[in-house]
Amino acid sequence: MTRSFHEIRPGATYQDVLDAPPHMVAELLRGWLHLQPRPGSRHTLVSSVLGAEIAAPFGRGRGGPGGWWILDEPELHLGDDVLVPDLAGWRRERMPRYPDVPAFTLVPDWVCEVLSPSTRQFDVTEKRARYLEAGVAHLWFVDPSARTLEVFEATDAGWRLVSARKDDEPVAEVPFDAVAFPLDALWAE
Repeated sequence: MTRSFHEIRPGATYQDVLDAPPHMVAELLRGWLHLQPRPGSRHTLVSSVLGAEIAAPFGRGRGGPGGWWILDEPELHLGDDVLVPDLAGWRRERMPRYPDVPAFTLVPDWVCEVLSPSTRQFDVTEKRARYLEAGVAHLWFVDPSARTLEVFEATDAGWRLVSARKDDEPVAEVPFDAVAFPLDALWAE
């Protein structure tokens, strides 16, 4: 089942995010409230598996260098904007202690969006632009339908495509290039 509902409302505030139904993901960008259903099962699997592939070696240091906090769907407060990426990571040198907070105001070093038909346009345009403006250094887009991974790095000129992977190609990409995993680990077979 494809979830294609994506409601957008102008003139929104954080109270609109708080008042959103619990079965919806609410994001606020430049005064516009974006509501969409919780991700579907395929999207959730891809995000969960990718998080596990990265968190063990980079978050916990199991078979890798450690040094990161890797989180599923953290609520990011970037000024007045509220975004909820599928995954985000902070280098522990920038966030040495894990905070007990309802939302994160420290900009992540890495963000990953798993693309869905209903949110693809928002993710690759408005959210991508806001992540760059906020100072996110690394951005990944995973597309389960196309079985691809695109890796971007922030530059003064904008996002630079570093790499594009597909199907079962090995993934050892910035900022997680110390340990490889096969991209097809993400695809439900």
